[in-house]
Amino acid sequence: MQSALTTSAEFATNPTRFLNRELSWLEFNARVLAEAFDERNPLLERLKFLAIFGSNLDEFYMVRVAGLRRQVSARVQKLPPDGFTPREQLDRIERRVAEMLESARVCLHEQLLPGLAAHGVRLLGIGDLTAAERQQVDAFFEQNVYPVLTPLAVDPGHPFPYISNLSISLAVELRDPERTSDHFARVKVPKSLPRWVPVEGRPNQFVPLEAVIGAHLGRLFPGMQIVGWHTFRITRYSDLEVSNTEEPEDLLAMIEEQVFQRRFGEVVRLEVQTGMPAALRTLLLDELRESEDPEFEPLVDREVHESGPLLDLGDLLALSTLDVPELRDTPFQAVVPQDLRDPDRSIFDVIRERDLLVHHPFESFTASVEQFIEAAARDDRTLAIKMTLYRTSGDGAIVKALTEAAQRGIQVAVLVELQARFEEANNINFARTLESFGVHVAYGVPGLKTHAKLALVVRREHDEIRRYVHIGTGNYNSRTARVYTDLGLFTCSQSVGADVSDLFNMLTGFSRQRVYRKLVVAPSGMRQRVIQLIDREAEHARAGRPARIIAKMNALVDAETIDALYRASKAGVEIDLIVRGICCLRPQLPGVSDRIRVVSVIGRFLEHSRVYFFSNDGAGEYYIGSADWMPRNFDRRVEAIVPVEDVRWHPRLASLLETCLADNRQAWELSADGSYAQRVPLDGVERATHRLLQRDPWGQVRDSATARELPAEAFG
Repeated sequence: MQSALTTSAEFATNPTRFLNRELSWLEFNARVLAEAFDERNPLLERLKFLAIFGSNLDEFYMVRVAGLRRQVSARVQKLPPDGFTPREQLDRIERRVAEMLESARVCLHEQLLPGLAAHGVRLLGIGDLTAAERQQVDAFFEQNVYPVLTPLAVDPGHPFPYISNLSISLAVELRDPERTSDHFARVKVPKSLPRWVPVEGRPNQFVPLEAVIGAHLGRLFPGMQIVGWHTFRITRYSDLEVSNTEEPEDLLAMIEEQVFQRRFGEVVRLEVQTGMPAALRTLLLDELRESEDPEFEPLVDREVHESGPLLDLGDLLALSTLDVPELRDTPFQAVVPQDLRDPDRSIFDVIRERDLLVHHPFESFTASVEQFIEAAARDDRTLAIKMTLYRTSGDGAIVKALTEAAQRGIQVAVLVELQARFEEANNINFARTLESFGVHVAYGVPGLKTHAKLALVVRREHDEIRRYVHIGTGNYNSRTARVYTDLGLFTCSQSVGADVSDLFNMLTGFSRQRVYRKLVVAPSGMRQRVIQLIDREAEHARAGRPARIIAKMNALVDAETIDALYRASKAGVEIDLIVRGICCLRPQLPGVSDRIRVVSVIGRFLEHSRVYFFSNDGAGEYYIGSADWMPRNFDRRVEAIVPVEDVRWHPRLASLLETCLADNRQAWELSADGSYAQRVPLDGVERATHRLLQRDPWGQVRDSATARELPAEAFG
């Protein structure tokens, strides 16, 4: 394959120059699963990674696989850049997922649960309980579980019931002893109750809720013989479909309706407990097919997954937080940024003196971003506060500060993104809360998601108006700020402030502005600007000048940008890409991308920051912002990237990128065939990105013996 790609004159139009987006995502989730296998991680942290793997896979099926199935139903002819048809993608996905599910089963039942049991953390069966413990569980069932349950029979008088998305159900086989006839019933395991039922007197030992229900089925079906029961779970299509023609005033009601209708999306996956009898499995599959809209693809056998004895691995996240310090990561405390430690200086004093760059979670989100909004809300000189909110904690400090500011008479405008996936209902609720306090709430531009992370504070200072801006790579969410790595720039640059004002005017009013002073904005030209910057490096290389690109992002998918990177590599530009998740570029193809290296960093924190470096003949330029290099970010979202012009921060950003590139513990290298290999410390000394960043937020504090320094010219 490589020789055909590298020697053929048709390479520029050959779809094999791209890796498939969906298969690349699966390899990302495989890297998450690998962390659950990695014995260097504490046991409960490994359990956490397994839970994340399961939750990730759920969302993948609800959105990506469901979308491919709909393309098959609609006989979509347009192919992605890699040339795979929807059916071919589904075939490859199912083969890879089957392998991953078997690995997950082995990980949980042959490694993690036995390992945890050795430390007193156990999942028990009913048969593992003493008589006294069984009485306690019986009482728990009678008092807390039985009143909630609704057994649903399936027979000519009782049609197959509606099954909610991602809920665990018991498929119960019954026999009527008087008529010697067999029956089937479904019992839903209620989400309103904890999945793991604690056993009194046994700290950190639990019985799964479905096992408690299964042991008491006689109470639900008195007089019937319980032949057997097995758990199952379905996944439904759960994406939203928003027309580009919808008017803003209709958007709230439309999203509310779609959130309601989402629960009735078609079934795209059936998970069954390992050991379910073939006849029962066939019954479930047939009933689900019969109940589905014939417009959509019916479930087939390959879409029935045997996931092991336990379904819904995502619920293991609750167990991973158990208070067993020796089985968890050492607690980590974010530091207050050095520039914000003087109690006699306000955050506005600091920003007015020079730009401030912060790195979460290593530097405190509370002491920087939340303080910025809270200080503005309390300050009599504040005239206006404007923010974009994509995912936030609705009862958090920022929302409270915004409502307090509005009550004090400050003009507060908030752009709430109603289409933030799986946060729609939450965002609708806090949008209404904000409106009730007098905050002006807008819902963005029809047909576009507002993904930019922007906050603008307008103050009157000494008879002049000054704008203070925060532009970030992550959401204004205090919970995720503790586990996602993100950057935020605070500035009172007049040019940046004017750009942010213009961008808010576009979001809340009527504007077709396309040109900005400093910001790079999507969808009005971000792809073009990124490609210009890449092509400029290629021109430098061809002229014999220093040329270098280092880009850190969550995903690289855009075909035009990938082709520009190929051109730059062939021109002589050295390119390092730090791509956490999906990467559709094939690195290390001789004569095509042999100067491109791709690594993915997976570890304790979710790598979420976007940093883009272009050496520009020694006059290095750094950009940060909300956008990955994907078609959705360039074409279907409002995004903003800002240059970091204060050179004081350039060495720190260089150090951050250098730390990621030198990682030999958390980093995985991508090969041209789409496979990843985890780096290992050949010298026996681990250089783990997140551990280094916990010591210093920018990776600048490193022992000389444990750091591979990149040459200074690499960063211009």
